[in-house]
Amino acid sequence: MRINLPGSTKTKIIVLLILTIISFGVLINEGIKNRARIEKEKRLQEQLIKEKEKSEEEQKIREELEKKRVEEFNKEYEQAYIAFFSRKYEDAITIADSIIKKDSRFYKAYNIRGIAKAYKGNFEQGMNDIDKSLELKKDFGYGRFNKALTYELFGHYDEAIKWYNKALEIEEYEWSYYGIASIYGRRGDVDNTINYLKKAIEIEPKVKEEAKIEADFNPVRNSKKFIELVEK
Repeated sequence: MRINLPGSTKTKIIVLLILTIISFGVLINEGIKNRARIEKEKRLQEQLIKEKEKSEEEQKIREELEKKRVEEFNKEYEQAYIAFFSRKYEDAITIADSIIKKDSRFYKAYNIRGIAKAYKGNFEQGMNDIDKSLELKKDFGYGRFNKALTYELFGHYDEAIKWYNKALEIEEYEWSYYGIASIYGRRGDVDNTINYLKKAIEIEPKVKEEAKIEADFNPVRNSKKFIELVEK
């Protein structure tokens, strides 16, 4: 069944043409909008990529600067370290002070300053510095070792053993084993002395020469086990 629209054929054709033109206009307009949207998204993506590249480049520059800064501080720290082992404790403290003024979070400086203070006879200040070092880096093996050594220097032997063992959790360091052995040596505990001293010697055979002259081992020096361990 056909529906006849009002008006002449000519009018109908004109209306149809107008509708067709409008339809094409809508399609063209939508196409333009889509292309504009695509271009906008493309520019946005390009901008994001550039910003990411810039951010990565800036991060790389920051890392390089940080690396150089740490290298410079490590050089100063080495000077403090050498001064300490040369028994120039005041020099070690002065150098560490200089580093800390420049960077209050450089944990190694607190550690070397702390042990230098301990060797100068100041337990509390030395321990405070070492604790600060471990606060900044809790898995710092040398910091744990120096905390144990400080306890040992001031006769707190149970705490010293505890912290030597904590240091060994990070690194199997011969002097941590040696420290424990020397405490048991003072106590005349032959078996534990031999047990820990043997572990130290296995890591570094030269430890044996130090043990031969170490006064801490005098209470066990004449035992057969000790003689066999250090003389063989």
